[in-house]
Amino acid sequence: MQSAARSLAALFPPRMPRRSSPFHRLFASSPQDPCPDPGPGPGPDADPKLVSTLSRVLSDFRGPRHDLPAALRGFAPRLTPEAAAAVLRRCRHLPVPSLRFFLFAAGLPGFSHLPDSLLILANSLAGARLFPLLRSLLSDLPPTALSRGLFPRLFRAYSRALLPEDAIRAFSSMAGFGFHPTLSDFHSLLFALSHNGLVEHAETFFRESGTHFDVSAKTYTILISGWAVVEKPENAQMLFDEMVERGVEPDVPAYNALIDALCRRGDVARAQEHLKDMQQSRGLVPDAATYGPFLRASCASKDARGALRVLDRMHMHDLTPNVFTYNAIIRLLCELGEIDEAYNILGEVIMRGEKPDVWSYNTLLNAHCKLNEVNKALRLIARMDKGLCVPDRHTYNMLLKMLIGIGRIDKAVEVWDGMEKRGFHPGAATYAVMIHGLSCKKGRLEEACSYFVMMVDEGIPPYQATCQVLRDRLTRHGLRDQLEVLTDRMRRSTSCTIQEMASVMCSSKREDETRTDGMESDPSSQNPTDMTAFVNEMGTKIDELEQSVNDLKAEMGTTEVVPVKKPDEAKPADSA
Repeated sequence: MQSAARSLAALFPPRMPRRSSPFHRLFASSPQDPCPDPGPGPGPDADPKLVSTLSRVLSDFRGPRHDLPAALRGFAPRLTPEAAAAVLRRCRHLPVPSLRFFLFAAGLPGFSHLPDSLLILANSLAGARLFPLLRSLLSDLPPTALSRGLFPRLFRAYSRALLPEDAIRAFSSMAGFGFHPTLSDFHSLLFALSHNGLVEHAETFFRESGTHFDVSAKTYTILISGWAVVEKPENAQMLFDEMVERGVEPDVPAYNALIDALCRRGDVARAQEHLKDMQQSRGLVPDAATYGPFLRASCASKDARGALRVLDRMHMHDLTPNVFTYNAIIRLLCELGEIDEAYNILGEVIMRGEKPDVWSYNTLLNAHCKLNEVNKALRLIARMDKGLCVPDRHTYNMLLKMLIGIGRIDKAVEVWDGMEKRGFHPGAATYAVMIHGLSCKKGRLEEACSYFVMMVDEGIPPYQATCQVLRDRLTRHGLRDQLEVLTDRMRRSTSCTIQEMASVMCSSKREDETRTDGMESDPSSQNPTDMTAFVNEMGTKIDELEQSVNDLKAEMGTTEVVPVKKPDEAKPADSA
């Protein structure tokens, strides 16, 4: 693991102690079958208290200069493979500390990671787009330590990062790791590329490598769906015609993909022709996915009556849309102000045996929050409890922002106190909603400070903007003693990141601007060595800082529901 350790140490000093070839004894077993996505929560044999404590240590020592190995050393005798996997699972949003923890555990005498641990860590690194560290890690592992299920994850991660060549290279490297690519692996690669807008690369690779596999209707369906994603129905039609010419019999999913491609571009008439063709010429029976594109096309054109007509047609054939399709109707009705009709659709979802997801409820909640309908919003939360749908951070951020905005602080506190009972633990964004909102309310500055202290004690690093807002409010009201108390609380935090952020509370806005202007106006005055270290450090932190800013803007900005496309399906997103 030396090259991975060197790569990590170069980015995140201090240097970790190197040990001799720990990865040949890294895994307790070496399954060759695909592994399912690791689920949340500690394993059955993991000590929950130990997992919580180690997770807090990883959070506290997340910075590039924090000595995480020294903080972990005292836990080495109690660390088990099950506990390590649980910590990696819980800290999957902290990829670099997770990698450092993984390396630390691997270097312990007699320690062997569980196979799932590598999958969890690979997901974490790939999700953060830390591909150089991931490649270095995998290159040093013995082939027996890997599983076939790792490669589809790599395909998806590279495709989401818009790196098609790397995704294809990962597919080509499978044989070198002892896994001969199968048709299923081939389909996984094509799907990952196609559904992330890289269908041109997918089709090129299909042309070059298709002769090595038994091409089926599923292969063509994946590519046709990819052209639907980029809204090029003419290319989808060409592939469909090619499939027929090659003697590959089109099935219902193939027709569904073509219909979807046509409907996305608004060519509903041609889509209707293909619907008739699949029934009359091929004798195929449409399913719920066949009508979904027609319904979503009506929603895209803001034609609520047309969407409901398609829904009635599906009912006539005893077909039930999936929750994603229902959510499109609910969102449209809320946008048009027909909230009662949206609730009728929600009731129909439940009546037909489907379970509404958090997207369904958040869309309705967003409509209530826009209208400041407190009672209706709270009743919707209670309905989520009855439906066993756990609210997410968007749910709480929208609700808390509305309640504070209209002065219902009592209800906001009540909602806050009920979050833990529902299994939700607030992060920096949710704390920011409370702190920013309360600090702007007359007579509520002390309460804002109490939530800030709560966040610091929980080891959650606040956004820099949150520190600045609270600092400026306290300074404006002449509460410098209270500001000093908060600063001292940050300095005594177990989190190194929070300790470093204490300096933000000490400086005024004018000092911040002067410091920034001085650095920009006289860069030559900086020591070259210090400047290089500064640039390297900022390079490692840039993704985290951008994400923090984006989260804060989302939580403190608009409450409009924004559509978000996912690789396998597009869902109507909601923001606070």
